[in-house]
Amino acid sequence: MTLSQNIDYSLAEAHTIYGVIGVKVWIARPEGFDETKSCERAARDERKGTRRPFNKDKAGNNSRFHGQRGQGRPQTRGGRPVRQADPFANQVVAINKVTKVVKGGKHMRFAALVVIGDGKGRFGFGQGKSLEVPTAIKKATEYAHETLYRVPLVKGNTIPHAVRGKCGVCEVFLKPAPDGTGVIAGGAVRAICQLVGIKNIYSKVYGRRTHINVVRATIDAISQLKTQEQINEVRYGIAPKKSNKSENKADKEEK
Repeated sequence: MTLSQNIDYSLAEAHTIYGVIGVKVWIARPEGFDETKSCERAARDERKGTRRPFNKDKAGNNSRFHGQRGQGRPQTRGGRPVRQADPFANQVVAINKVTKVVKGGKHMRFAALVVIGDGKGRFGFGQGKSLEVPTAIKKATEYAHETLYRVPLVKGNTIPHAVRGKCGVCEVFLKPAPDGTGVIAGGAVRAICQLVGIKNIYSKVYGRRTHINVVRATIDAISQLKTQEQINEVRYGIAPKKSNKSENKADKEEK
């Protein structure tokens, strides 16, 4: 749609005619319309305070970027809020379909078991139920962040000594391995070892291999792990040595 600029419009007719093509707008003004005087009038009203600037609230903030008045522009990158990266990686261990028989019929849901870890000795697990699988995984991941466990790692990215953990009739055996062995494990034990950061270990599962029981038995075994410093403190009363980083922090706090 094109509009001629030389058309004479009477004052009785509409002062502004809009023609829209796509996202462009052409505006035809009546003959004798002075754009300069209109802009000067708007600037004068804005100085007097009788006219509010475009897209600004009473506090003078740009309302385009403010959810509420006077809160400042949110931290954005490319028009989107900046999200902090999650240091924990997650892995889905099992997804089960749970059915409950009620008066009106069967109520079916999905139960997800998720393990998370940062690769530096910390991990957690969680369970979530929902009508849909993605929602169940999201719930389980949120629960896993609430309870975290720490695994003491030694040279060679392995555990300090052999341990046994138990949950019900399920029993998990963990044993340190030399460098280059790899993760000799499967199922939930393998998922936990990889997310924790263990690269060399032997493992064996005895009894029932229910996923949740294997995870809990593995946690029971990991909770029994102790470093050489902790053993010396219990046996001989030798306090563990402080690292240089901790000493520097203590000196700064004292100053």
